[in-house]
Amino acid sequence: MKRVFPDHTYGAGPRQNCFWPETVSDPGHSRAEGEIQTDVAVIGAGFTGLSAALHLAEGGADVVVLEAQVPGWGASGRNGGFCCLGGSAASDGVLRSLHGEKARREFCTTEAEAVQTVRDLMGRHAIVCDVHSEGETLLAHTPRALAGFEAKARAIERDYGVTPDMVNGGDLARHGMNGPFFGALTTPIGFALNPLKYTLGLTRAAERAGARIFGSSPVLTIESQGGFTLKTPSACVRAGRLVVATNGYSSDDLPAWLGGRYIPTQSNVIVTRPLEAAEIAAQGWSTRQMSYDDRFFLHYFRLMDDNRMLFGMRGGLFSSPMADKGMYRTIRRHFERMFPAWAHVETPYSWSGLLSIARDLTPFAGPVPGMTGAVAAISYHGNGVAMASHTGALLADLALDRTPRRTWPAIMRSPPKRFPLGRMRRANFWPLYAWAMLTGK
Repeated sequence: MKRVFPDHTYGAGPRQNCFWPETVSDPGHSRAEGEIQTDVAVIGAGFTGLSAALHLAEGGADVVVLEAQVPGWGASGRNGGFCCLGGSAASDGVLRSLHGEKARREFCTTEAEAVQTVRDLMGRHAIVCDVHSEGETLLAHTPRALAGFEAKARAIERDYGVTPDMVNGGDLARHGMNGPFFGALTTPIGFALNPLKYTLGLTRAAERAGARIFGSSPVLTIESQGGFTLKTPSACVRAGRLVVATNGYSSDDLPAWLGGRYIPTQSNVIVTRPLEAAEIAAQGWSTRQMSYDDRFFLHYFRLMDDNRMLFGMRGGLFSSPMADKGMYRTIRRHFERMFPAWAHVETPYSWSGLLSIARDLTPFAGPVPGMTGAVAAISYHGNGVAMASHTGALLADLALDRTPRRTWPAIMRSPPKRFPLGRMRRANFWPLYAWAMLTGK
């Protein structure tokens, strides 16, 4: 494999203190063995791959899913559990400039549809995954950020057809949002969930529909000649069609087309022990809203139903045991600064996972150029719960030669361009990350 980060990043270290595996039982999945024939092979058992497998199997296809570890082992099973609008990191102005207003509005429609896709999947397949939060709350960390909330509110009404709720700084404590913030803007679309419970729910649904899901089966090579031949350490899988759903855990040679078209970067999460009622009252943060601020290295956080506080932070282009310890110290410092009354509260869970960034800051879903019969999706920019689930359904239709029944926006159809510097392309972000760290943006 030709991966961007060192081997440590793809091993057990960054995941070993993840909270979510504590909440589920590992169902276990056997590895692929021997000669296997199938209609469609799916690489990756995260949100995208499992959604694709489920919809393919429901469409009558024989499906095999090959996962290097276990379902939900990557970002799908270790994120913050924010099912919300998102998928692109480009501003409205950039999207409008590059793609036009019609295409930008179409992408907004897709964002809202993606949240509904998750809701529909949960309802249709009775997936119980600890849902809470009425939409998503943006918190202003500076007066300047608050000054932009009126325009943001108007844009939300225009683009999504909903009316956001705005709270000024003086009223935040009354809403259980006491902290170093100057205002809040809640968009009533989305909800929080346990991402691993959701992922395993998709796994069970796909298997009930007939998909065969194999763990401990990393794809080592892909040959495409009159179909696809995928080699794993113990199996040879032959398929008529191929779905590539590896996102931040991709390899530049699986397939070779992916090389240089994404940059994986880390998102980091800590979770506290259950907070006592007096501790919650002392800080004044009692809302169950999933929340985030608007910094470059944004913070995202939510008080879960068991009174544990989840606190996440973007950032991290270096990965090693030492770098992980350094990142823990950084995120812990930010947590204590934001919630000083909880400075004494232990955070026994701390982990990181990889998201994917595209050069044009928009996700891709569509046919793989030069590989007839192969489709792929990549780069949700840290908002993959909804968009990846939606995109998996799109890929299923495309793999079955059907016109997608869900919105497939033009913005997501253009294959991503390559970053400079090849496998060293993380260096493209070093100056920007250094600036953000130094300035506290």
